[in-house]
Amino acid sequence: MRKREKITSLFLAGMLPVSVLLTGCGGGQENSGKIEIELVQYKPEAVSVFKQLEEEFNSTHDNIHLKIDSPNDATTIMKTRFIREDYPDILGIGGDINFSYFIDAGILADLTDYPGMETINPGYRDILEGLEFVPTDGIFGVPYVANAAGILYNREMFKEHGWEIPTTWEEMTALCETIRSEGILPFYFGFKDTWTCLAPWNSLAVDLAPADICQQVNAGNANFTEAYREVAEKIKALVEYGEDGPFAYGYNDACTAFANGESAMFAIGSYAVPQIQSVNPDMDIDSFVTPGSSDPNGNTLNSGVDLQFCVTNACMDEGKKEAAYEVLDFLLADENVQKYLDDQKAVPCKTGDFTLASNLDGMLEYIKSGKMADYQDHYYPSEMAVDAQIQTYLIEGDLDAFLNKFDSDWARYNRDIIRMVEEYNKQSGNQ
Repeated sequence: MRKREKITSLFLAGMLPVSVLLTGCGGGQENSGKIEIELVQYKPEAVSVFKQLEEEFNSTHDNIHLKIDSPNDATTIMKTRFIREDYPDILGIGGDINFSYFIDAGILADLTDYPGMETINPGYRDILEGLEFVPTDGIFGVPYVANAAGILYNREMFKEHGWEIPTTWEEMTALCETIRSEGILPFYFGFKDTWTCLAPWNSLAVDLAPADICQQVNAGNANFTEAYREVAEKIKALVEYGEDGPFAYGYNDACTAFANGESAMFAIGSYAVPQIQSVNPDMDIDSFVTPGSSDPNGNTLNSGVDLQFCVTNACMDEGKKEAAYEVLDFLLADENVQKYLDDQKAVPCKTGDFTLASNLDGMLEYIKSGKMADYQDHYYPSEMAVDAQIQTYLIEGDLDAFLNKFDSDWARYNRDIIRMVEEYNKQSGNQ
C-alpha cells in the first residue's frame, strides 16, 4: 500500500469537528452467511435509482448482500471513516481532487485486472489518470457516468427565430447581439451562488488553456497569469449578455427563468436539466459546446467523470475482491447504466448503444469521438475558493489582481503537492 503522510494530512486532517469524528457511520455485518459489500456514494440526488439497483442486486444474488449508503455530505463522512480506519468496500465518488488525495493516501486498490475496464471510453480513463499528482502505476477508479458542460439552449426558441449554433467565439458574440436586438435576453447566469461561476469558466478554459495547465504550474513550467488571461477576459465579456444584476440571483432562479423562456441560453452543465424540467417538463432543451476560440476545430467538450466506483484496499485485504467485482459487473450492465442515464440525464462512461437524453444531441459527436477535456476546477483545492474569486473578479473587474491572486494562492495552498512533484521529477530525472 502506497502512503504519503504529508498528502494524507491534506484531506484527512481537515480539522473535522470532534462531534463528526465521534459519530461516523459504521459498516456492520449481517449474520446471513452472505458476503457483505458496502458501497458509499456521494450523489444524494441519485438515491432513488441506487435504491432500485440495490434491491435488484440483492434479489438476484444469493451469496452477496449489497448495502448502498447515500448520505448527505458523503465525502466528509468518508474522510471521517478513513481517520478511524473504517473503510467501505466500494466508494462512489467524483473525478476531482479528492480522488487524487485518496490515491496518494493508499486507500484505493489497483483495478488494473478488472475486466470491465475494457468497456470504458478511453477518454474518461485518461481524464482520471490526468488527476494524479504524479504518475502512479495502476488504475484506481472505474468511470461510470459523466456530465457535460457548455451552453444549454431553448431549441424551440432557436427554431422559431432561425438562430444558428455558433462554432467560434465571434459567432457566439454575434448571436448574442442578434438575440438581444430582438428583445430577448441571451443568457441567464444566476451568479449569486458562487459555484455557478465555474460553469462558463470551465467550458471556456478547455478551449483556451492547456488541459494540463495545473500540472504544468505545479512543475514550475507555467503560470496562471498567462494561461488564464483570455479565459478571464471572455467570461467577463459573456456576462454582459446576461440578466441585470446576475449576482443577485442564484442557481434556482436561473433554472426557473430559463425554464420560463426568460432567456435563450443558460451557461451550465447537463446536470441542470432535471431542475429546469421540474419547472417546465415540456421544455425542449438542447446544448452545444462553448465556442471559446476563433477556430471551429479548437472546440472541446467540457466533460468530467461525475461518478466512478473505487474499491478500497481494505476490501481487498478482507478477501472480498471477487464479490466487489461482481457488484461492479452488475452496476456496469447495460440495462443498469441506462437506468441511471434515464434518471439523471447523464453521459455514459461505458462504450455501447445507450439512449441519451435529447438535451445532449448537440454534444454527441464530441462524446463519441472522445474530444473532451476535464473541468479545470477538478484540480483546484477547495481552500482556494476559486468560485468566489471568479465572482469577485466579475463584480470588480480587476483582471490583473484576479490573476495575480490566483497564482499566489495556488502556490500557497498547493505547496505540499508542488514539493512532491519536485521530488518526483528529481527522482525520475525530469529536472
